[in-house]
Amino acid sequence: MSDYLLLGAVSFQDFELPGRIRFGGSQRLVVHKLPGGMRVIDAMGRDDADVTWSGAFSGSDAADRALAIDLMRAQGGTWTLTWNELCYLVVIGSFEATYQYSNWIPYRISCTVVQDLSQAPAVTAVALATSVLNDLGAVTAVDTSVAVTALSALGALSPGTSAYAAGVSAVGQVVSEAQAGRASAGAALLAASDPATAATAAGQIAGYADANGYAGRALANLNNAGA
Repeated sequence: MSDYLLLGAVSFQDFELPGRIRFGGSQRLVVHKLPGGMRVIDAMGRDDADVTWSGAFSGSDAADRALAIDLMRAQGGTWTLTWNELCYLVVIGSFEATYQYSNWIPYRISCTVVQDLSQAPAVTAVALATSVLNDLGAVTAVDTSVAVTALSALGALSPGTSAYAAGVSAVGQVVSEAQAGRASAGAALLAASDPATAATAAGQIAGYADANGYAGRALANLNNAGA
């Protein structure tokens, strides 16, 4: 079973999560049969199968959530579909729901793949993780443990996931704390009445400035990945 499943802005939960999700496809082939049984085969590119799964909307908002997916189907737009390490750009080809009770609506859905987004980003994600974690590792004036933990979660470097949003928020908090610390140290420097206090405040300003620079770059790289 997938740990999480997102289609557009809808996060599937509880009984909505499927026990299995079908994906894959075939390679488009042109086979030239030659005299003597020889063959020449031209590989014309991938032909992704529809991504399909089923589940049941449950709870007091079951109907609202089912209707939201059906509206997405009716609009015919493209949506990001993400679960675990896989990410696709899809169009909802079909969505069928059975209204059994107000709090129990089984469904089946089939999504036609426009683009596989989980192939090329794999290498990019590794580079992004290295860059962001290295920047956070260079921060000494602010505690970055919460941000590092958030970025270590499954899907934290996959834009569109709840884990990614949590990671961006955690790094943003580091930036905010660095900026607040620098402002506080600046005020302390202005109010300093002796050289020792002034020197301490100046050192704090430098540390918070470095923290803001490194954490700010990490945040910018995360945001650019989701752009």
